[in-house]
Amino acid sequence: MLDDRDAAFMREALALAALGIGLTDPNPRVGAVITTADGRVIGRGHTQEAGGPHAEVMAMRDAVANGESLTGATAYVTLEPCAHHGRTPPCCDALVKAGIQRVLSAMSDPNPLVAGQGVARMRQAGVEVIELDGGPLQQEAVELNIGFFARMRRGTPWVRLKVAVSLDGRTALPDGTSQWITGETARTDGHAWRKRAGAVLTGVGTVRDDDPRMDVRLVPTARQPLRVIVDSSLRTPPSARMLDTPGRTLIYAASDDARAREALETRGAEVVLLPDAARRVDLAAVLRDLGQRGINELHVEAGAVLNGALVQARLVDEFLVYMAPLIVGPGREFAGLAPLSRLQDGLRLRWGEVTRLGEDLRLLARVVEG
Repeated sequence: MLDDRDAAFMREALALAALGIGLTDPNPRVGAVITTADGRVIGRGHTQEAGGPHAEVMAMRDAVANGESLTGATAYVTLEPCAHHGRTPPCCDALVKAGIQRVLSAMSDPNPLVAGQGVARMRQAGVEVIELDGGPLQQEAVELNIGFFARMRRGTPWVRLKVAVSLDGRTALPDGTSQWITGETARTDGHAWRKRAGAVLTGVGTVRDDDPRMDVRLVPTARQPLRVIVDSSLRTPPSARMLDTPGRTLIYAASDDARAREALETRGAEVVLLPDAARRVDLAAVLRDLGQRGINELHVEAGAVLNGALVQARLVDEFLVYMAPLIVGPGREFAGLAPLSRLQDGLRLRWGEVTRLGEDLRLLARVVEG
């Protein structure tokens, strides 16, 4: 159990970690605060872009730049300090070498290259290490890096399916008109969720019908997420705006068409063939491939066909639903699903939060495990 002072410093470290959203992928978002033994803050930092310094190093640099000594100091870190040589040296060793005497860690690192080794090495060196055991601060640390935890534990990203619907569950009129069901505040918030993701996924039907950009425009970001198109027979037009937007575009197909592939690759897209037995794109294989590419969170904005396929394959972890106070009547549904014979066979969800955004609601619902 943390005392009030320790809890306050860990909350500050978590706020710093959140600054890594849209910056640190594929690395986790981590924040660090360093204080003197009597509780004076001398250093702050958060993890930088991949290959750059981690939070602990940034906080130690901050303290040194301020003319402070690290000997005997306390470090508050939102994730266990790393213990392996990746693109940067181990942070646990750097903390020990600097003379840090006490470390509070919000979460153990699920990376098998760390997984408790950072804590063990610091303790062996005589550093007092305190690990949070549950509670809201640890849960906040988990939520900040839910995609990283998913990728480390199962090899695939955390899949978040975003839809904007009317009160009666329609995403568009029968002719496809959908601009705009929700208001500007909700649309801006949707871009903030895109920013969280390492990749944004859609289907070729959406590309052909709406010609979206699928980038982050309405909020500041240090990098654009990877844009992903599921396109079984390579029908993506080479003129698609997704190919004009800064960043990379990846197209998953089930069958090859040399001419179409060459035209798309000339426009800078990467084409990967991942067919299933029915000659459609193997969606589970797509997630595995994205996990191998270091994608932590996958943000899905697609039409009813692809949404339905993902839901029926039980590949969605969380639903991000923007609901407008609007009745549409007949129109397009957000997911094309086969009818159920039993109500208990439906996909069971758990409400996360309900937030009002202007005149609209943002609903977060998470799939119940098992």
